[in-house]
Amino acid sequence: MIATGLVSVTFRKLAPAEVVALVREAGLQGIEWGGDLHVPHGDIARAREVSELTHEAGLAVAAYGSYYRAGHSEEHGLPFQQVLDTALELNAPLIRVWAGTVGSDSADDNTRWRVAADLRRIAGQAAKAGVRVATEFHGGTLTDTNDSANQLLVEADHANLYTYWQPLMGMDDATCLAGLELLAPRLSHLHVYHWQTVQDRRPLAEGAARWQKFLAQVNRLPGDRYAMLEFVTDDQPENFRRDAATLREWLQA
Repeated sequence: MIATGLVSVTFRKLAPAEVVALVREAGLQGIEWGGDLHVPHGDIARAREVSELTHEAGLAVAAYGSYYRAGHSEEHGLPFQQVLDTALELNAPLIRVWAGTVGSDSADDNTRWRVAADLRRIAGQAAKAGVRVATEFHGGTLTDTNDSANQLLVEADHANLYTYWQPLMGMDDATCLAGLELLAPRLSHLHVYHWQTVQDRRPLAEGAARWQKFLAQVNRLPGDRYAMLEFVTDDQPENFRRDAATLREWLQA
């Protein structure tokens, strides 16, 4: 089943209570809370507060969107245990992390090894606490193509490691659908948006032709996951409400 949600970094300027109110008003079901502003890494009191706000509104904490970069952050001041402790206080069932700091075309074998080894380590660390780990599917990291993302999952080789998915800039529909099929065994959540370019965010409804195909393919997979809106036109709440209605309509059809 696919549930609906919001990635909280969509509204970085809003307080957590305002984000919760928007999501509830829009009829969505969960929130991925960001680890930069809304629930900073290591701020246990804030994590507890945001968890209570979310659940009291009848919403779920879908995930903790951390800014931990595998193969990098542990040695640069952000220990994964701090991220995990925050996720546990937030009652997040999954932590999103980033697959390194360079894209797959720039990474040598040693870089890939370091990222994969760290992913294996943190996936095991989180598994002991009952929390899943998933990589962001994103440019500038080792998950910037279908094949590299899948290869990284094989290299890391841990049952508690998953991957998000989103349509990257320049990916045509056939490539997107092929990626969803390739990554299906380890697919966690979806980040949902419709952009022409990073600067040109369009109404989600304009992406109906492709997104309905993507969602239909994912809906055939076993297991539960969230499709979460990430960023909206002009960062405006009214445009979020519009896109939320579109997403709900697609998933109810």
